[in-house]
Amino acid sequence: MTAPSYRYPAPASRDPVLHELPPLHLANQSITLHLSIRRDDDGGWRAKLRFIDPELRALDTAEIFCGASESELWQSVHRLQEHHLRALYLSLL
Repeated sequence: MTAPSYRYPAPASRDPVLHELPPLHLANQSITLHLSIRRDDDGGWRAKLRFIDPELRALDTAEIFCGASESELWQSVHRLQEHHLRALYLSLL
């Protein structure tokens, strides 16, 4: 008779990881930016932005970033300029 296993499974590698980005400054407000990154079942990388305003209201985009590798995904995030981030935020209001 074997003993029951008391090992706990490792966290799923496909769980999203949250990264804080530099804040967005808009109309004398500082909007907190988070990027949620996850690995998809097909091996690709996906990410979405979360904007948190001073009233702590969170607004999320769809998964608008994708890449074959994590570094490719980050390249697409770094290519965004502040005026694009402002437009994304305003489109969610």
